[in-house]
Formats: sequence, structure tokens, C-alpha cells
Amino acid sequence: MAKENQSSKARIFLDPILKANPLFVMVLGTCPALAVTSSIESAIGMGILFTFVLFFSTLLVSLLRKVIPDEVRTPAYIVIIATFVTVVKILTETFLPALYNSLGVFISLIVVNCIVLGRAEAFASKNGPVDTMLDALGNGLGYAWAIIAIAIVREIIGVGTITIGKIFPFFGPKPITIPVLAGYPGSDIAFNIPLFAGSAGGFLVLGIALAIIAAVTNHKAAKEREKARAAKLAAAQAAKGGK
Repeated sequence: MAKENQSSKARIFLDPILKANPLFVMVLGTCPALAVTSSIESAIGMGILFTFVLFFSTLLVSLLRKVIPDEVRTPAYIVIIATFVTVVKILTETFLPALYNSLGVFISLIVVNCIVLGRAEAFASKNGPVDTMLDALGNGLGYAWAIIAIAIVREIIGVGTITIGKIFPFFGPKPITIPVLAGYPGSDIAFNIPLFAGSAGGFLVLGIALAIIAAVTNHKAAKEREKARAAKLAAAQAAKGGK
């Protein structure tokens, strides 16, 4: 029984990271995924802020699930989410102004992010605090790594460099720029494609990622169907042989 409980909690945490990823599988939260993934640091910042809001707002919803009347459930959830978004905005503007300016209005739009409100409505309102925390962490980390992966591709291909320390000033007084496809200092050769740095590049990268995931999923499903068909045929042949 204990093992089954541990397995259930592990699925709650791990499924949103891979099997039911909010962005790559459920295709939720695409607007900020396209808008803030032009740089790796912006995507990391959004991932951290999103996970913070999702974790604490759904936890509070779970704790208050038996107190909030059904008639005002959705407005109450929005107020709770908006409260944590306001906290995030104040802290970001105070301590990380570069991140605040980079993300802009998309910090405020976390309030209406369908993932946050959806997890509050579909999971936190029906489950206890422990399961809710695991679900929030799984969805937050799943969404974070998805937008960071898109940002890595877009920044490398679109800009041709990786910049560290422009938004998070933890690596020294000056940002570190690592040339990848933009050539080396003094070189006129560059292989970056500026299209990927714009909004159209976000659509392209996300579309390609979804296409690859769909192809892999369909291939696995086809293999499973083939195995099931082969097992059914073998069982039928065995039944005939027994007669």
C-alpha cells in the first residue's frame, strides 16, 4: 500500500514534466512561451516566476478548498493567483529590474495563464496540500524546461550567441557573451538566422518541437498496436493448436 502511494505521488510529480508536459503535450501557455523565449535568461526568469506563482497559489487553494463556496470558486481562485502575481511583480521590479523590463506585461498575464487557473480548478480544489505541491512543482518545472529549451534554440540560431549575466547579474559586472553561430571577434562570417529571434521564430521552433513529439508519440503508439496485434494473433494460434 505504501509503495502504491509512493508510486502515485511520483506520477503526480513526474507526469507533467514529460508525459503530460503543459506546453509540449497539452499545448497550454503558448503566448508567454512565444513572447519571452527570445533569450535564455528571460525564459529562466519566467520559469522561476511561473513556478513560484503556481506552487503557492494552488497550495493556498488546496488549503482553502473546503472553505471557498462553489458559487465564488473561480473568482476566489483568480484573487489568490493575482495576489501572488502582485508579490512576484514587486519583488522582481525591486531586485531584478532587468528581468522585470524583459518580461514586461507577461508577468501580469500569469494571472490569466490557463495552466495556473487550470491546475487550481482541476487538481488543487480536489486534492490535499502534499499532492497539490507535487503537482504544482511538476507542472512548473515541466513548463520551465520547455520554454528554456525553446529559448536555447531561438537564441543560438536567431542571435548566434549565448548571453549570460545581462538579466541575472550574478556572473560579474559585465554580461558574458559566448559566440556560437555569430562568428568570432573580428570575423565577418556569421551563420545565425535573425528570423528565429523574432516572434515568427517562436512559432517555428514550437511548431517543430510539437511535430517531433507527435511523430515520436505516433511511432510508439504504432509499435504498441503492432505488439498487441501480434500477441492477439499468437494467442489465437495457440488456442487453435490446443484444439
